[in-house]
Amino acid sequence: MSTQGTIFIGQGETPQQLVLRRANRHGLVAGATGTGKTVTLQILAEGFSRAGVPVFMADVKGDLAGISQAGSPHPKLEERARVIGLEPYERRPFPVVFWDLWGEQGHPVRTTISEMGPLLLSRLMELNETQSGVLDIAFKLADDEGLLLLDLKDLRAMMAHVAEHASELSAEYGNVTKASVGAIQRRLLSLETQGAEQFFGEPALEIWDLMRTDASGLGQINILAADRLMQNPRLYSTFLLWLLSELFEELPEVGDPERPKLVFFFDEAHLLFEDAPKALVDKVEQVVRLIRSKGVGVYFVTQSPSDVPDDVLGQLGNRVQHALRAFTPRDRKAVTAAAQTFRPNPRFDAAEVIGQLGVGEALVSTLDEKGIPTVVDRTLIRPPASRLGPVSEAERQATVRASFCAGRYERAVDRESAYEVLRGRADRAEAETRAREQAEAREAAEREEARRAEREQASETRRGGTRARSTASRSTGNRQGFVEAMAKSMLRSVGSALGRQIVRGVLGSLLRR
Repeated sequence: MSTQGTIFIGQGETPQQLVLRRANRHGLVAGATGTGKTVTLQILAEGFSRAGVPVFMADVKGDLAGISQAGSPHPKLEERARVIGLEPYERRPFPVVFWDLWGEQGHPVRTTISEMGPLLLSRLMELNETQSGVLDIAFKLADDEGLLLLDLKDLRAMMAHVAEHASELSAEYGNVTKASVGAIQRRLLSLETQGAEQFFGEPALEIWDLMRTDASGLGQINILAADRLMQNPRLYSTFLLWLLSELFEELPEVGDPERPKLVFFFDEAHLLFEDAPKALVDKVEQVVRLIRSKGVGVYFVTQSPSDVPDDVLGQLGNRVQHALRAFTPRDRKAVTAAAQTFRPNPRFDAAEVIGQLGVGEALVSTLDEKGIPTVVDRTLIRPPASRLGPVSEAERQATVRASFCAGRYERAVDRESAYEVLRGRADRAEAETRAREQAEAREAAEREEARRAEREQASETRRGGTRARSTASRSTGNRQGFVEAMAKSMLRSVGSALGRQIVRGVLGSLLRR
């Protein structure tokens, strides 16, 4: 039910076909929850794969994994195929590669801090303008000093380096405050606790691994497990925007090819634009506008067209609008706005029909061969050939093991980068400081030892002089004592003899008398 160079979407008043030559002009799939957006994504992915076009899509609820398995017979699907004239209605699997930022439900997906860049990181960490400026300075300094920023510890080390040299950097790069650096460090810690550390590092994802075909020429369908990722919507939207930016930078200009090089589905697209700074919205608009010439089609999937800024919405030429329910004045306004984005069909009022569409129905308008939007048509969406719904864990792991890139991304690599270089500098500086302190301590000890020796020598000299004077004093004293003793002895002798003579003289006189 399709012609060469088109994808059959479904049956309205006429068969609704997506022209492959215009598929890189981007598109929108919108509708309330439960109206059939997931099935539309599935049949579009199948159609692109049949045409040899690789696809990348996020599986938010786990419902898209069934594309890897053949569909099972189901009365409702068979009835839908009969009603729209889909003959034959085949059931078959498609080549799928599962990816997962945490490496649990598919091959790990990594990128480096440098590849992510300061703008997207500021968005991811919810930095204000001042803090974003400091992050810019850190990236510029890393470039100037030849430091690789690969993972979160590299960026943490770089921010510590910036804080340490804040006064010097402020003169050359602009004002750097330690308060801003501290705020960035806290946000980095928060990212780490949320598991983002596994996303940053090497080996980084090779974009060309998303753009392969299998041996039979079917385009590879890359499915990112996003059920856990959706718990951190900012990481989810930042990752997908990074991927778009990488595609834009890596792919060459091709103009309007016969078929896209890759089709990218951005599910829950409103998360990309919620609370986004103008610089980020401008970047999205730029990428969407220019990536068309690289042969990449971007399809935003969301609940209402009003979720997408007008500047971006105006670039989405292929539209599939599922039902919207107008329960409030705001809802009615959204329905009216959605209807006004279509080329009118004189057979019905689009604003009225949007609220009447059943599950599996949509208003469809695509670009024709000349790039002109077709008149909007109420369409029954075709049933998928692959399984509707999730796969078992055994089926998922079997698909992962059979993938061409099995084992290429599973083991992380930590080569020398900013963290190791800065730590090496710090270690060398610490070793030099320690060696200098030890040398100074030795010199101080040697000087003290020399002073002590001088003091001891001077003391010894003083003690030697004291002993000499003492000896001389003792010698003089001894000589003086001998003379005195001799004199006293002589005096005693003289005194004794004279006394004896006097006594004898007195006694003799008495006796003679």
